[in-house]
Amino acid sequence: MLKTYHKLGALLLGTLSMGLVHAQQRPPQVPSGPDTSRTRTGTAPTGARPTAGIKPFKEVINEKAKVQKGMFTVYEHDGKYFFEIPYNMMGRDILVVTRISKSAAGFRTGGGGYAGDDVNQNVIRFDKGPNNKVFLKSISILERSVDSTGGMYWNVQNSNLQPIAASFDVKSYAKDSATGVVVEVTDYVAGDNDILFFNSRFKRSAGLSGIQNDRSYIEGIKSYSGNIEIRTVKTYTRSATGGGIPGLPAAAGGGEPTTLELNSSLVLLPAQPMKPRYFDDRVGYFTSQAITDFDMNPQGVETIRYIKRFKLEPKPEDMEKYKRGELVEPIKPIVYYIDPTTPKKWVPYLIQGVNDWSVAFEAAGFKNAVIAKEAPTKAQDSTWSLEDASHNAIVYKPSNIANASGPSIIDPRSGEIMETHINWYHNVMNLLRNWYMVQTAAVDPASRKMVLDDELMGQLIRFVSSHEVGHTLGLRHNFGSSSTVPVEKLRDKAWVEANGHTPSIMDYARFNYVAQPEDKIEQKGLFPRIGDYDKWAIEWGYRLFPDIISETAEIEKINKWTIEKMKNPRLWWGDGESNRDDPRSQTEDLGDNSMKASTYGLKNLQRILPMLPVYTKMPNEDYEGLREMYSQIAGQFGRYIGHVSGNIGGIERTPKRQEQAGPVFEFTSETTQKEAMTWLQSNVFTTPTWLIQKNVNGLTGVDPMSTIGSLQSRALSTVTSANTINKLLKAENEMGNAAYTLTEMMTDLRKGIFSELDRKAPVDMYRRQLQKTFTERIISLVKPAEPMPISIQLPPGFSLPSVSNTSDALSVAKGQLRVLQSSITAALPSITDVATKNHLLDLQDRIKNALNPK
Repeated sequence: MLKTYHKLGALLLGTLSMGLVHAQQRPPQVPSGPDTSRTRTGTAPTGARPTAGIKPFKEVINEKAKVQKGMFTVYEHDGKYFFEIPYNMMGRDILVVTRISKSAAGFRTGGGGYAGDDVNQNVIRFDKGPNNKVFLKSISILERSVDSTGGMYWNVQNSNLQPIAASFDVKSYAKDSATGVVVEVTDYVAGDNDILFFNSRFKRSAGLSGIQNDRSYIEGIKSYSGNIEIRTVKTYTRSATGGGIPGLPAAAGGGEPTTLELNSSLVLLPAQPMKPRYFDDRVGYFTSQAITDFDMNPQGVETIRYIKRFKLEPKPEDMEKYKRGELVEPIKPIVYYIDPTTPKKWVPYLIQGVNDWSVAFEAAGFKNAVIAKEAPTKAQDSTWSLEDASHNAIVYKPSNIANASGPSIIDPRSGEIMETHINWYHNVMNLLRNWYMVQTAAVDPASRKMVLDDELMGQLIRFVSSHEVGHTLGLRHNFGSSSTVPVEKLRDKAWVEANGHTPSIMDYARFNYVAQPEDKIEQKGLFPRIGDYDKWAIEWGYRLFPDIISETAEIEKINKWTIEKMKNPRLWWGDGESNRDDPRSQTEDLGDNSMKASTYGLKNLQRILPMLPVYTKMPNEDYEGLREMYSQIAGQFGRYIGHVSGNIGGIERTPKRQEQAGPVFEFTSETTQKEAMTWLQSNVFTTPTWLIQKNVNGLTGVDPMSTIGSLQSRALSTVTSANTINKLLKAENEMGNAAYTLTEMMTDLRKGIFSELDRKAPVDMYRRQLQKTFTERIISLVKPAEPMPISIQLPPGFSLPSVSNTSDALSVAKGQLRVLQSSITAALPSITDVATKNHLLDLQDRIKNALNPK
């Protein structure tokens, strides 16, 4: 995804779909729970078949009924719906995926509530129960033991009885009376429940309450060979008390009717789950939910996760070729369909963004493994539906959200990706335009306008498409990838155009902002692309080892393989999402040295800013575009500040196995941290006057004082945060004199920010603002502020730190205030500038009150 935010797929499903489960099965066995009522697969119930209350088939299903044969045979007549459930489907795991087909007016706000959004997932089973009942069970197994000959297996089963979510009366036996039973599902589908529709937590957060039955109905049910699609219209009462979930605020008024069309897909999961591959923190994959395994550790338990991946297998006749290393076609390729509502001019670029991954799958031994197609028209295939959970799709959404995302739906028993819908929000193009202008306008004339040419925008769409497809293939972000590239290589035209500016399109390394005008680098060296890491990650996740049967042997094989591959630094995965202390794994950064890369980037911003009135000029428009792009320039500068600040107190993590040499955790060197402090003093705390553009200020009303103050506050907030302080103290404790100590950092910070004191020089308004911010920051360490009224807000990027009363941080902070107090006292007699004198007297009073509270 384009932002560190798991869009509807990740955010809502992770938060709301508590029914998403991860079963404990491991091939070749598929153990079931200890349900005494379960029917043996493929057979009728044992013993005498009770008949009380069961009618002959013809009395239940009349000859006028519409019949659809598929996973279940579905009958419909007189507004009633019946499932004929075969005995061989009893006990089979079925994945239920619920999507919004048509969203309610006023419901699609923020990041959710759009047509196509995935809003619920469950795994269910139909089981034959006593007294002519069929039970629908909700499956949620987070523990496993697979050795059915041992007592542990049955202990686990007996501790995981699955809940019965619904019960259906058997109305009749199947037409031939020997293959299954018929149940009526009309009331269950027409009503409301947590399995097929929104779960209770979602409804509560979205402000949806009781369903209005007189305004809700079944649109239709279709049965296919491996899935059943249920389309319903639901009308709820929507109150103003919801909105707890970002992206789904409640309606402005209370008790308003809200009507949505929902599509519920029942997808039959494989009888034999795919052979799973276990997560390895040296390669970035999304995973199943954690499962507690009682078998792997003979004297304890293990927590395991499966990676998410599609099932790719060679055709049986090609298996020997695959083993010899020849490229073969998979039995079932991964096909993505483009939403038919997508503007036609962007379709070829979305398709190319999918097809670009073909080269990565060739590394795994497959050709033609991933394909994009336009969705068939109604005339070509009247049964095709975008909501059908058997299709992968790129869904176009009419939204002002400037983003895209790539969630996926998995078989929780193995991690197999069953289906994915990439969310493509219309306004992502605005985001792409902004990024490309502020990062490349100094070197690419094509970026110097508010409406980019279609070909350029198409190529930008292509790269975003590739990034999101990568997520749906199972890959997580690799924020550390760009740190493996020497900064100067990003200015080497031949090198960067051949290799790209980052080894992974899964990085947040949008465009090559390091390139300078004199480097003459063309778009090929500015755009991201499928890189070395991406090819390796796909090979790691998708290459098969057909001759290895044992899980232990495969784990050993993959470990040795990974250790050998890790000798190439370009294949490193930097997890910048769960580990934010490693300065190598930051978002939006480039190169192996943040200070050098940010210096080049800053030079380009200083070239672009004066030209913004020209670049943003459009006929018949006001200056909102100029204001927006000025904000984008300041935002890009803020990113550079964040990249550099992240080096101070950095702790670098390189995951390893015990067979690999060297430490896993290392502190960022003192030299690098001091280099970062010098950069901040030179480019941030020394007033960045280049941001003061009077012509821009006069046309847009932007306040450079506020802009600069916010950027400086951000830097101070980072380097004096409780997290940074604690990491510096930890490094000092472990490294001694080799560390960049908290005292050194605070002293360097104070001296730079108050450099006027030694010179007895006047302090201008920008520096006075900075010095007050610094002083308040240190005072807040010594004397945490009282809770502030909600109406009072801190400057952007500014947060109050929290450190322990027993920490040396308080002693260091008080020491800095005392030194500052002495320096102010010594300088005051020589200060003649009235504003400066009043400023220093004010600071003196603040420090005195902090050190000697009443």
